[in-house]
Amino acid sequence: MVTGLPQPHASAPAAPAAPPATARPAGRAGGPSTGRTDSPGGGRAAGRARPQPCDTVTVPLRYGLETVDILRLRRACGSVLQGAAGTSVDFLVPAGTAERWHLPGTSCTPGATVLPPTDPHWLLPPTGPGLEPSPTDPWVLRSALCEAANTLAAGGLGPF
Repeated sequence: MVTGLPQPHASAPAAPAAPPATARPAGRAGGPSTGRTDSPGGGRAAGRARPQPCDTVTVPLRYGLETVDILRLRRACGSVLQGAAGTSVDFLVPAGTAERWHLPGTSCTPGATVLPPTDPHWLLPPTGPGLEPSPTDPWVLRSALCEAANTLAAGGLGPF
């Protein structure tokens, strides 16, 4: 079986859209956003960029960990969270992905905001300048999820 990065085509996702006003923190069920960068005086905090809006693709834990391994081997893994209950893995993807995401065994939630870089729920925390989370390309993530499902099924550990 030949694997590799999926090639973009005409149905590739469009530019990310702004998240809805009722965004929830990634990996958490409800609650206030903890990814604020506004200063108390109402202005922007000095030296901090505005966080990139993201959606969250949630998968079962074993399936998600296998997918993280595949993405890391491809050097294509963005920031990843463990779900609040510890039974799922949440991949950050560009905002707008939820409108086009259809893959059995997964769910994509629109409008997720990110947790602080020091939150213990990060499996792969944000890195780089400003510690801003990097989303995973949705086409690459979908390919890795399919490969992980095949790997787990071949080993008798079906992902669902």
